[in-house]
Amino acid sequence: MEHTFYFSGTPKKISWVINTSGDIIEQVRDHADIYLDKINSEQSKYIAMHVGIFWCIGRFIIRGEDTVRIMIDSETMYEHLTKHKHQKDLFIEDRTKFFKQLIEQRKLNVIFEKVPKDNNQAAKLI
Repeated sequence: MEHTFYFSGTPKKISWVINTSGDIIEQVRDHADIYLDKINSEQSKYIAMHVGIFWCIGRFIIRGEDTVRIMIDSETMYEHLTKHKHQKDLFIEDRTKFFKQLIEQRKLNVIFEKVPKDNNQAAKLI
């Protein structure tokens, strides 16, 4: 099955939207206390991507070997994930490592796509 996944984050909240065959699910969460107002928006987006994909797997929306189109509105995040450019931010590097482990464990086919910020459906939720 193929899914389109949008995500966004701020220092206070994360959000994600998943579209599977026209069925759209939107989610918004406050950050856990350990992150609330202690991270920047870019770091928050990595949390939103990881938590959102994990949530979708846990809800059996995304299953093993599915294709997930991950829509990214950040140029630096897109470059980091598609061209394996090293981030100086250790927090982001750790989140990326955990995210990649999740993808490998579930044998997901992930396609990263760059989208304009105003086309990010998850950003509109927060």
